[in-house]
Amino acid sequence: MTENYHKWQSPTLGREFEMLVFGHAGYPLVLFPTSMGRYYENKDRGLIDAVAWFVQNGRVRIYCPDSIDSLSWFNTHIHPAERARNHAQYDALLMQELLPRIRKETGHDRIAVGGCSFGGYHAANFAFRHPESVAYLFSLSGLFDIRSRVEGHYDDNVYYHNPMDFVPDNRHPDLWNMGIVLGAAENDISRSQNEQFSGILQQKNPALA
Repeated sequence: MTENYHKWQSPTLGREFEMLVFGHAGYPLVLFPTSMGRYYENKDRGLIDAVAWFVQNGRVRIYCPDSIDSLSWFNTHIHPAERARNHAQYDALLMQELLPRIRKETGHDRIAVGGCSFGGYHAANFAFRHPESVAYLFSLSGLFDIRSRVEGHYDDNVYYHNPMDFVPDNRHPDLWNMGIVLGAAENDISRSQNEQFSGILQQKNPALA
C-alpha cells in the first residue's frame, strides 16, 4: 500500500502541519482522528488496514490530517472564545490548504469525510459547513454539540462550528446532494446525540425519514 508523509508550514495556522496519505488513486476520503488524536492514529488503530483492499486497488485515497484539538476545543488553559477561534483556523486550513491539494492530486471537486468519536464531529462539522465540497459523510459515534467544551461561552465561532445549532438554519441546496451516514451502537454514549441530530435532518427534509 502506498503511504506518503507530508509536513508543511501552514500559513493559516502559523505552525507546521502533518498528514499521512494512503493510496495512489481513487476517490478522496479525509479521515479525521479522535479526541486530540494525531495524523497517524487511524493507521495505528488498524482502520487503514481494514480498508486496505480498496486502497491497494485504487478505489479510494485516504488523507489523514493532524488535529489541533489540544490547541482548540480541549485546551482548558485558554478562554473558550480562543478555543473556538483556533478551531475556526483549523477549518480554514482544511478549506484553503488541504482541499485544493486534494483536488489537484485526485481530480475530484468533492470529497468524502469520515471519523470516529470526535473525528465524527470534525467530519460532520466540515461537511455541513461546506456541503458544496463534500459528497459523502461517514460519522461513527460522532458528536454534534460542542457546547460542553466551551463552559457556557457562546459567540459566532461557537455557533458556526456547532452542527446542532447551525444545521437547522442551513438552507444550502447541496446538503441534499450528500450521502450522510450517522452510526452509533445500542449502548453508545453518543447515541442520544446521533438520534437528536438525525431528527434535525429529518425535520429539514422529511424524505430522509
